[in-house]
Amino acid sequence: MNAPLTVEDLLAVLRQRWGVFWDLHIIQRQNRVYLQVMWCHLEQQSFPLDEATYRSRMEDLVAALNHMGKAEEVRHWLAHTHDRPRVGKALSLKLR
Repeated sequence: MNAPLTVEDLLAVLRQRWGVFWDLHIIQRQNRVYLQVMWCHLEQQSFPLDEATYRSRMEDLVAALNHMGKAEEVRHWLAHTHDRPRVGKALSLKLR
């Protein structure tokens, strides 16, 4: 069974994998939907969101991922991808 993803699960995977809370977005391009790990993170001084706003955004993102039934796929991808976000290059997971 595909257990629902929680914000705490998501943040734990990000912290364990990369040591920081990367900014995540769901992006739609034409008929495709992607989860993107952006190249900025909450711990950066220049990050435009405070922690409460970041968590609120992650709650919305997690709800959308759970609605699409992609929780386990996202968990696995975040934990096992060999790439790392770099300035100007987000990581992308095709969701559909």
